[in-house]
Amino acid sequence: MTVQPKETLEKILASLGFQATVEEHKMDDGIFLDVKTEDSGRLIGRQGQTLADLQYITNRILFQQDASAPKAMVDVGGYRTQARDALVKRAKDAADKVRRWGDAVEMEPMNAFDRRIVHQALKDDPDVETHSVEVEGTEKKALLLRPRQ
Repeated sequence: MTVQPKETLEKILASLGFQATVEEHKMDDGIFLDVKTEDSGRLIGRQGQTLADLQYITNRILFQQDASAPKAMVDVGGYRTQARDALVKRAKDAADKVRRWGDAVEMEPMNAFDRRIVHQALKDDPDVETHSVEVEGTEKKALLLRPRQ
């Protein structure tokens, strides 16, 4: 069975009572689903939490249909794109600090999706390596950037 990410997300949104259209774009590492709606604030949620949950549910359904389905990245009103750009900038600023001072820098605790963005942004940096570390009292992990050995 082939999965249909666009149609799956449209059904989820309709079930939740949202009037929305979804555009599907292929990416190197998966599918990008861009949601167009008048009610973007409710779909994004506080600090993007509702959007993250929507993406998680969409991916779980797609994975249940086909374990080899590509990962879907869901965005509403450009929110995730802007957040991703800001996160990559923070990661590169932290990497600059590691290069300048030679000390490890710990970024704030973040979810797995955001940590993956940082790991990807810095994977080719010859001077800095990234590691996820447990943070006591939270489910999230922090990223530790340190000089490459």
